[in-house]
Amino acid sequence: MKLGIIGATGAVGKVFLDLLPKSKLNVSELRLTASERSIGKKIKYNNTDYIIQENSEDFYVGLDYVFSSASAEVSKKAAEKSKKHNAIMIDDSSEFRMNEDVPLVVPEINSESLKSHNGVVAIPNCTTTPLAMILDAVRSEYNLKRVIVDTYQAVSGTGNLAIKELLDQTKHYLDNGTISDKKNVYSHNIGLNLIPHVESPLDNLYTKEEMKMLYETRKILSDPELKISATCVRVPVIRCHSESINIEFDKPPNINQISKILNQYNGITVLDDIKNDLYPTPLFGEGKHDIFIGRLRNDISNENAINLWVVSDNLIKGAALNAIQILEVFEKIG
Repeated sequence: MKLGIIGATGAVGKVFLDLLPKSKLNVSELRLTASERSIGKKIKYNNTDYIIQENSEDFYVGLDYVFSSASAEVSKKAAEKSKKHNAIMIDDSSEFRMNEDVPLVVPEINSESLKSHNGVVAIPNCTTTPLAMILDAVRSEYNLKRVIVDTYQAVSGTGNLAIKELLDQTKHYLDNGTISDKKNVYSHNIGLNLIPHVESPLDNLYTKEEMKMLYETRKILSDPELKISATCVRVPVIRCHSESINIEFDKPPNINQISKILNQYNGITVLDDIKNDLYPTPLFGEGKHDIFIGRLRNDISNENAINLWVVSDNLIKGAALNAIQILEVFEKIG
């Protein structure tokens, strides 16, 4: 496989390169590109130095696949170049997710959709993936009626500059005992704070991030009528997104059966014993491939519903690992 990576110096790009040697992929040639300020810099991969190339036409010549973890604008231009040179692009941006001719793929759910594409495959939003996997698992025994989800999203989802802003603001408080007024990435301080505002608001007063969770989950599960309401919150955590999910079914669920279903689903691990302080946290989930579920319980206000807590590494299963798994499926199906 001849593989190109766009955004190789970003948070997701770095994780992709960390995971690649441990994957089932046989990469015979690797090319890396990033923003203009990174061109000419070196990245060490498998004890070899790779120079960050310019994102020009020459970058795409002869490639089989391209993984893009960049802005929607960059990915749109990259898709044109990839198609021109007959390379399949796996895209981590929001540019193509809702296009009818672009598969939106979580391999555990809908890998068969990779057999039909137009040169581009999209990866879901990093909060959508764990939600979709959980819903796919439980719908094997229960009909989904309604979903309410609140997310607690790490700053790494915004990028390396957001991580720096969180650390700088936190350090400022520890050093000075006051809240820093220096903000570059977020509209409010993220250090020692929560921001109930991820991406821009829409006319219905939901944000783009919240509506992504609705539309993307419907597409992945092929369930266009599924009812989902989301509230997305940015939290002072470096890595791993968490979600509190309420799922309503058309009949009373058996909580033990659901726990078993979830634990048997590929890519999900249940850690659920609150009496012994056993449940996933962002620090626990960091660097791990699975999504982790805890606080599983019946909804005392609705006999047909359950509540659960989920933690997932947004840079791994929420992005880089999902892309690698897609490439592994492509290798398998030829």
